[in-house]
Amino acid sequence: MPHQFHKKGRGEVRKIPNFSSTPSLFLLPLTFFLVFGLVACGGKSPPDSQQNTGGSSNQDSHLTFFDVTLEQADEVGRPIWKVRATRAKYTKEKQIGQAESPYGELYQDGKVVYQIKADVADIEQDGKQLFLKGKIFATDPSNGVVLQGNELEWRPQEDLLIVRNQVNGTHKQLQAVAQEARVKTREQRMEFSGGVVANSADPQMQVRTEHLIWNIKQQKLIGDRPIQIDRYKDNKISDRGKGDSAEVNLKTKIATIQQNAQLELLDPPVQIASNSMIWNMNAETVTTNSPVRMFQRVEKLTVTANQGEMKIPQKTVYLTGNVNAIGQRRQSLKSNTLTWYLDNKLVEAQGNIVYRQVDPPLNFTGETALGNLQTENIVVKGGSSSGRVVTEIIPQERANRH
Repeated sequence: MPHQFHKKGRGEVRKIPNFSSTPSLFLLPLTFFLVFGLVACGGKSPPDSQQNTGGSSNQDSHLTFFDVTLEQADEVGRPIWKVRATRAKYTKEKQIGQAESPYGELYQDGKVVYQIKADVADIEQDGKQLFLKGKIFATDPSNGVVLQGNELEWRPQEDLLIVRNQVNGTHKQLQAVAQEARVKTREQRMEFSGGVVANSADPQMQVRTEHLIWNIKQQKLIGDRPIQIDRYKDNKISDRGKGDSAEVNLKTKIATIQQNAQLELLDPPVQIASNSMIWNMNAETVTTNSPVRMFQRVEKLTVTANQGEMKIPQKTVYLTGNVNAIGQRRQSLKSNTLTWYLDNKLVEAQGNIVYRQVDPPLNFTGETALGNLQTENIVVKGGSSSGRVVTEIIPQERANRH
């Protein structure tokens, strides 16, 4: 039987080996083998063929090829994908190629941007995009990112790689699970969406959100939806941050939480709330440049101010601007600045001091104050005009009206 030739695409001629010949391996582009399958199996089976098979599927409805190669190039001839498989089978009814042990490369600007492999995968391609379905692994050789999922779509014209359906991403800096990952290869930018859980080893933390952007080169995580960040020490949660959006610099280990920002510390047991806060996980400090509210859960002491800073290991808080500290029994201390030593339960305040307590009802004003607000043991010094503390004893009747 003579050899056959089939013309495919821009003047490309490919040779089809004689199927009756002895070699067991065939080298054919999958594009060609798909087209050939359509040509070879397009006709109807004779009636007696159906009778011989007892109504089973037509034996000629699929073709099997060995050492298959699927290639696609851009308009200037640069490759945009190459996929090889040890064996591939085309089924007419499904109009899809099923490849065993496929391995390949995805190209951008003529360079490999991802390497892909699977045990078995269904492959579709139309010249503009490549689609694989199966247990897929995609590896970026430039940075070591590995994406695993059950669907892969490569859109080279959009510079977009999509991995869907139970995505698992691994890297030396980050591990993440999600329902979908979208990769912009030129920008080294990855977007996770759908039940995102990302874990970082340094800093040791876990991020939970519905949409997370990972700028790989800049080593930044950006969450533009409600987000939760759990900080770990010795594999146990030590601090928890929340907000409507956040940015985490994995290099500097600094998290900036925006809009309804909250941070809950276990030691000391303090809750911090502000519209914006900077959480330095390496230095273990929290800084706010917007109005802040801090609540000590054990002593039930609440302090508000225009801005503040907390040094977590020292268990010390520094507050400035319109400071107002309120205790459990409605005793209060107002000042311009306040230093709060949580370990020994002391507050040290300066500037325009106003101290009030309900029982016994009295007020103090001065320039400095030092003491334990919870036990109402406060020393106020320095009057505003005479240099003496001004004390106001409030009659019981007047106190009851307040």
